[in-house]
Amino acid sequence: MKSTSQSCPFGGDATAEKAAETGAENAHQSFKDSFSYSSYLRIEQLLGAQAPITQAHDESLFITIHHVQEVWMSLIIKELTAAIAHLGDGNFEPAMKMLARVSRAQEQMSNAWEVLKTMTPADYLEFRGAFGRASGFQSWQYRSIEFLLGNRQRYMLKPFAEQPEHHARLASLIERPSLYDVALQALCKRGLLAESALRTQFDQMPQPNAEVLKAWVSVYRDTAKHWDLYYLAEKLVDVEDNFRRWRFNHVVTVERMIGHKIGSGGTTGVDYLRKVLDVVLFPELWQVRTEL
Repeated sequence: MKSTSQSCPFGGDATAEKAAETGAENAHQSFKDSFSYSSYLRIEQLLGAQAPITQAHDESLFITIHHVQEVWMSLIIKELTAAIAHLGDGNFEPAMKMLARVSRAQEQMSNAWEVLKTMTPADYLEFRGAFGRASGFQSWQYRSIEFLLGNRQRYMLKPFAEQPEHHARLASLIERPSLYDVALQALCKRGLLAESALRTQFDQMPQPNAEVLKAWVSVYRDTAKHWDLYYLAEKLVDVEDNFRRWRFNHVVTVERMIGHKIGSGGTTGVDYLRKVLDVVLFPELWQVRTEL
């Protein structure tokens, strides 16, 4: 007896075919009149910047991690700059959102060191001598972030003497109020801090100030009345907390790689980085915890 195959009378084959569709069958295939993913993000240019100068396998990792750090720094600079502008205008809500974004970006930067730690000292020594005096100490973006947050010393401009554009940008930042200076101006506008307590010279690290501490104590003891200032203070602590974590992870990573050798940029390496850990960006916001 000859058998013949028959389709399901209830459209079973069509149903199965429909179920197998993923939703990507009609995805765009032509980009003559539009950006593609690669062209919009300039993927070729991005990847082209990863140009090892040795045959060492781990040099690509080293370059990748530092590129990742610089990309996050670019975003952080934009967010900090915008947050400072909003706070200066009294627009707290958008500034809070931007500072929260800064903290999340800082977390990603800290996590990047964990990947770099998979490189051993022997791996690093295969290419360390090839890049000469190049060092993260010369990162103008990192220095911009420090200046925006208030960690400022004029000697920090010296490595950029041969880079006029970057030197001018940093020299401009060092003369302007930092994020913390703008926060203190907000305290002043609310009548919690006298104008005489505000800095007028911005090219040095802020020093602990009893009047500033007293103002923050007032905020923390009546958070309902000063909620926006209290929330701002805690966002600032978040930023400094994450900044400290990044610096600590950096120190540990460097020590794992080179021990206590002199850094490629001419600093004392780990010894210098450990001293930087003692820098406090917003001193009164840490002191206020003791006073409560």
